[in-house]
Amino acid sequence: MTEPTFMGAAELAGEIREKRLSALELANHYIERIERLDTTVNAVVVRRFEEARAEAAAADRALARGEALGPLHGVPVTIKESYNLIGTPTTWGFPDYAGNVADSDADTVQALRAAGAVFLGKTNVPQALADFQSYNDVYGTTGNPWDMTRTPGGSSGGSSAALAAGFSALEAGSDIGGSIRNPAHFCGVYGHKPTWGIVSDAGHALPGSAAPADIAVCGPLARTPEDLALALELVAGPDRRHARAWEFSLPRPRVTRLSDLRVALWPEASFAPVSHEVTERVHWVGEALTRAGATVSTTARPEIDVEKALESYYALLWGVMSAGVPDPVHETRRQAAAALDPDDRSPHARAIRGAVQDHRAWVKHHHRRFRLRDAWARFFAEWDILVCPIMPTAAFPHDHAPQMTRTLPIDGQGYPYFEQLHWAGLITVAHLPSTVFPTGLSAAGLPLGLQAVGAEFDDLSTIHFCSLLAQEIGGFIAPPAFG
Repeated sequence: MTEPTFMGAAELAGEIREKRLSALELANHYIERIERLDTTVNAVVVRRFEEARAEAAAADRALARGEALGPLHGVPVTIKESYNLIGTPTTWGFPDYAGNVADSDADTVQALRAAGAVFLGKTNVPQALADFQSYNDVYGTTGNPWDMTRTPGGSSGGSSAALAAGFSALEAGSDIGGSIRNPAHFCGVYGHKPTWGIVSDAGHALPGSAAPADIAVCGPLARTPEDLALALELVAGPDRRHARAWEFSLPRPRVTRLSDLRVALWPEASFAPVSHEVTERVHWVGEALTRAGATVSTTARPEIDVEKALESYYALLWGVMSAGVPDPVHETRRQAAAALDPDDRSPHARAIRGAVQDHRAWVKHHHRRFRLRDAWARFFAEWDILVCPIMPTAAFPHDHAPQMTRTLPIDGQGYPYFEQLHWAGLITVAHLPSTVFPTGLSAAGLPLGLQAVGAEFDDLSTIHFCSLLAQEIGGFIAPPAFG
């Protein structure tokens, strides 16, 4: 069998269709790696190996009959624990939900199954999906395949770790505060935060939820941008409530060469400090784009009030997070808000204090959100792509201290832990698509990723940009311990 570990999902599907390897061989290959290597990473925390073997064998029999199951025919995948996958628990890291076993599949799971994917299991998350680390009292702590003493990110940390370690061919995560994007950055893979609303989140919720989550999205992670595009086109479309009436078609990429692109760089900002190394990496990407003939600017910016944008982001974020967790967790957050320095007037602190928003306050931020969307639309009428940081540093060491007491060192100076949300939130509140792409390693040998942001619904363009850029700067690199 050809060594398949780090092949892309589309490439593996081609190997199966051409009968150079079987779906069952491939499933067994990944299962063997998980059983042998995941004892240290702890990424694939819910396992359905026998069911996966049976589904893979059925895929092989179908192929023998001349039946093609779809573009992921027989390809083994994993999915974030927060999705419903029939017969498996959906806990979001809460021990109280250990008995919450799904009796149906989430819409994303259904779409990937319909394309022929075989689900090996589910990957780890932080409790309530509310951290840049992935640990909880149900499944324990997930490490980063590049350095087990460091976080793989969160909340899709198990997703990114599984891809980087070669445990799975494709993943699906979710993102409200960088939860697809920061794990992709920390583990050196690709992750796409879609335009809000284009991927159904039905089946990605704890019991009691009915409406789509405000500003949160579901989206893919992969080892290649081509797999991101494939997965997004499989899962994007109207949700089950609108499917009878709505038709959906994502705009195709407008350009085929980097030389035709207009790219704005936003390498650093006072509202969200980043390390010198991250800033320099943005400039380095800009230099590669310039050499390739792209039009590049380091000064172009959207006409927005960043502080007000972040204030609205945090108000909407904490409203969603507070409404979606059990009462004891919400009370803990109330206590954390009470413990804040009364002189702290940062957007984040103001939003925590007002996490339970009345409807009048929500409407104020809702109107501001629409004005932000208009401002970004004007910006992207002039520019195709914005490249900017997603996080201020590479993956940091595990830190399980109380969240509101944590700090993050950036070039030797400590900053509040949740200020890491700023770069993610600025994009999220405006509903914009963002693809995180790897740019190589830091001086310490850790992955560094950046965001490629585009206009609303230009998801395929941001992904295609990453595909073109990979030809200039390279793409996914396997961690040495797992290659």
